[in-house]
Amino acid sequence: MRVLFIGDIVGKAGSEYLKSHLKTLVSSYPSDIVVANGENINPKNGITQAEAESLHFAGVDAITLGNHAFRQQNVYGFLDDCPYIVRPANYPSVSPGKGVATFDTPKGRIAVASLAGQVGLDPSDNAFYTADRIVKEYPDHFLIIDFHAEATSEKKALGFYLDGRAGCVFGTHTHVQTADEQFLPKGTAYITDAGMTGSSESVLGAKKDQAISRFLTRAFVPLEQEEKSPEINAVYADTEKKQIVRIKM
Repeated sequence: MRVLFIGDIVGKAGSEYLKSHLKTLVSSYPSDIVVANGENINPKNGITQAEAESLHFAGVDAITLGNHAFRQQNVYGFLDDCPYIVRPANYPSVSPGKGVATFDTPKGRIAVASLAGQVGLDPSDNAFYTADRIVKEYPDHFLIIDFHAEATSEKKALGFYLDGRAGCVFGTHTHVQTADEQFLPKGTAYITDAGMTGSSESVLGAKKDQAISRFLTRAFVPLEQEEKSPEINAVYADTEKKQIVRIKM
């Protein structure tokens, strides 16, 4: 399977830059599925129906969400009905949306799931046990996991835990691309964090002066998303050829 996975899209800078460059990116990295984390695409975090549909129209097949999944309250009904967007599967079953989306491709059936980490994030069910359940429920699918987690140790542990059972385990949330792209011993494509698609002149997507002020003063300073110098951070994996590449564009 050939998978193109786009790191957290932050704000207008990230979304517009991705949409204008996605065709070029896919031509360089032919893919059976394009997945993107879209939970920070809105200026106030989260995602709206219009933003999700715009990404999908541009060529993103599946959109994953994380801890900001429910920030835009008017999207709840859309999350319930949309076949290509997923929130963390280890959130309560009564939460809006679903945790797994399935796709039929010429290469076979694919299941895309999101999981939220437990370290440093809001309480959720254990991601490891939830992953076990997903593996059992979709035994004939190529499984792609977006692990939206804070701790690199938790991401690494889940990668090894699912090695050989999931096709890809790609980390998101920290907005900084890691340099550990690899195939784990039993064949799972892995990276601790795919990085951020947004302004490269920012602090995790926020205007740097505002972020610095928070650290200097300990006072609450509202953060606005930066729009200068956008770039795409992504990871591409061809599981048949055992090729995996970090992308910064």
